[in-house]
This record gives sequence, structure tokens and C-alpha cells, in this order.
Amino acid sequence: MGMSLGKKLLLINAAALTCPGTINLAAETEESGNFYTYTTPENIIFLIGDGMGIEYVSAYRYLQDDARTAIVDDTAFDPYLTGMQSTHADDPEANVTDSAAAATAMAAGVKTYNSSIAVDNDRSAVQTVLEAAKAQGKATGLVVTSEVTHATPAAFAAHVADRQNMRAIADDYYDDRIDGAHKIDVLFGGGRDLLIRSDRNLVEEFQTDGYSYVDSRVELRQNRDSRVVGLFADRGLPYSIDRTNDVPSLAEMTESAIERLSRDDDGFFLLVEGSQIDWAGHDNDIVAAMSEMADFEQAFQTAIDFAQEDGDTLVIATADHSVGGLSVGADGYYDWDGDSVRTARRTPDFIAREILTGADVQETLDAYIGIELRSEEIAAVRKAARTEGFSATDDAIEAIFDARSHTGWTTDGHTGEDVPVYAAGPGRTQFAGHIDNTDIAKKLFRLLGADADITDE
Repeated sequence: MGMSLGKKLLLINAAALTCPGTINLAAETEESGNFYTYTTPENIIFLIGDGMGIEYVSAYRYLQDDARTAIVDDTAFDPYLTGMQSTHADDPEANVTDSAAAATAMAAGVKTYNSSIAVDNDRSAVQTVLEAAKAQGKATGLVVTSEVTHATPAAFAAHVADRQNMRAIADDYYDDRIDGAHKIDVLFGGGRDLLIRSDRNLVEEFQTDGYSYVDSRVELRQNRDSRVVGLFADRGLPYSIDRTNDVPSLAEMTESAIERLSRDDDGFFLLVEGSQIDWAGHDNDIVAAMSEMADFEQAFQTAIDFAQEDGDTLVIATADHSVGGLSVGADGYYDWDGDSVRTARRTPDFIAREILTGADVQETLDAYIGIELRSEEIAAVRKAARTEGFSATDDAIEAIFDARSHTGWTTDGHTGEDVPVYAAGPGRTQFAGHIDNTDIAKKLFRLLGADADITDE
């Protein structure tokens, strides 16, 4: 007797999901008519590379490729590519989204205006997937390299009309409760100045409620408590390539958060953001952008490693938008040369600050750029430092890397193209194909078995 189409599709689907480098979902898959259902994952790790358009992944693939091999090597993301998502906002003045509107869409399943933090166009609060997870008794966490009150993490755990009001966001983290409990169990990132203030010390208030506080990499490693606030810079963390040993990497913060949250018998929801891919794109800084891509990739791999061992964790990674109009190849050259980016030891920002504090221009460039420079390149930096200040000096250094690598940029703002979606674990195929950013939240609500006040369109 011939095999039914449904069973053939099921076998094809299961085979695809057991290929090398992916998590086996066959055990979680069952036939249901022409559809497939999945057991609800106990844990969800949602990673957002802020500004990580597909061109950033492509450039990073070139950068980390081993030239000795015959084919271009995959990034850690590539085996888990599941689909693409659209990113537009519902803003009367701008259809290209900012991080706040995009995060609100992915956190709550609603389109809204730019600058909104988990509020609809009428400024009413909308439930987020983190809040739904907490209502089910799950442990929750936010891990970022920006301020913990920045737009993306805020949209999962606060409700504020304007993303710029980061003090109100910080207050919301403490004041707004779910069934009397704090929404966030683990909070890691920057933003000391926003939680430890002259008018209110939220760290002390959290400590009164049983939280620990850490502010260095050493303290993060030594502390074992389940509920903890970790703030490692006054505002955003330094770019990954510029960090000192006292500042943890995104992967280290992610691993620490997972270890704490996974103790909860009801499971956990963790939001991880590689925040400063976006900041580098705004600055048109290819060195910083690739540094942050590496930092985010390591955090993604940390989540995948846990999910593979755990077997009951859904991992999703995507971007909120792209930024900068990055082109992998520019000025008519059919060659993106990552050698100059690969050998950089610090970002142009770091190098410019060193020069403007009195360091010799050529010695500083030689120390941190890692390639032999032309006299005209050194002269351009020297002139900018002598007469035009930080921004011009930074731009002159960035121009060296752009010219050498054939990197192009079209804007210092966001761009509106679709962005990739990567997923692994129970429910992975729910995110396949082309979806909207609001679909992320809608599908997460369903996987959580939570009722959300959203309308499917």
C-alpha cells in the first residue's frame, strides 16, 4: 500500500530537522490532518541582534571564513535559518521601524508607532510574552549590551509612551508586578546611572526584595543567586573588541542567566539582545559591527548548546530591523576584503579617543589597525584630529577600513528590508517562511498556551 502524502511530508520534515547541526524535533512532531503540532517548550530563549540585517550576517560570514577551505564556512546562525520577517511600523510619519516599535511588535504582537514601549497607538499598555511567561510562574530574564532600559529590552517588560523616558522604564521594572511578583528575575547589561539615581536607588530596592547586585565580571562569576541585577557600565557596555577584562561578554551574561533561570521547575523566558550591532551601523563602523556580530554569535551558540542538552528549549534569533545600508562590496569592486577588519585590534571610536587625548597619530594607528597604512591615510587622520575634533577623526579612521575592505554605506539611519529568522527546538517550524514581526509574538503566546489581547490579521 502506498504511503499517504501526509506521512511522506512528515518523514521529509523530520529528516530535514535531523540534519547535522540542528536540533532533532522528530520526537516532538505529530501528525494532525494537514498540519503539525508541537509540544509546548518549557523554556524560550529569544535573541535579537539589533540592526542585524541579512547583509551583516553575510559580511560576518566572509569575515570568519577560513580561506584554506574550498567553500565559505557557515556562521553559527546558518544551520538554523528558518524564514524571514517584515519589519514595518504603524507610524503615520515613518514606515521604517525603530527598535521600540519593532520590539513591541515582537513582544506583544501589535503594530504601533516609533518610540512606543509596549503600548498601542492609543498609548494603552499591551501584554508581552515575557509578562505571559511570568504569569505562568516561569522565571524571566533580560540580557543586553546596551542600557537595560533601552528600547528593545524595555518593550518586553515595561509600558511607556516614549522610549527616551528611560527613568520611567527603570521604575516600571520595579513597580509593575505580575500577581505581586517582580516581572524580571535576572537583569544584566549597562545602565547603572539609570537605576542608581539621586532621586531613587532601584538597586537598593531590588536588594531589599531579595535580589543580589553585581557590577563586574568577577562578581558575576562568583554570585550564584537566582535573582540578580547586574549592571556593568554607567550606560552601554563598551564595544566587544574594546572591552576590558572586567566587563563580561554577552555570551558570559547569557550563560549566567540561563544557569540561574533554568533552576525554575516551571521553565523560563529569556530575552538576549546584541544591542550594539545597531550602534555600529548608525556610526557606519564596520569594525565595531563585526565585533558585535561575533559577540552576538557566541551568545547564540551558548543558547543553542543549552537547548541541545536540555531538549525542551525553543531558541529564536532574529533582528528588529537593519541599519546603515551596509553593502558587502562598494565602488564597483567585486571583492569584499575582510583582512583589514579582521586584523583591527580596536574600533575607530577607541582609536580616535586615544589620539585626541594626546597619543601620537601614526604610532596609535600602527598599534591598533594592524595593517601597513599609506601616507595619505595617516595624513587624513592627523588633519582631522588637529582641526575638526572627534567625529571627523573617527570618520577618517572608519574611511580607511571602508576603502580597504570595499564596504559601502547609504545612510546613518535604519533601513526597511526584511530580516532573517533563525530557530531551533520544539516549535521551530512555526517560524518558517515569510512572517511579519507581529507573528513572532503571536506564535510565542500560542506556544506558551497564553491568551493575549491581540487580533490576527
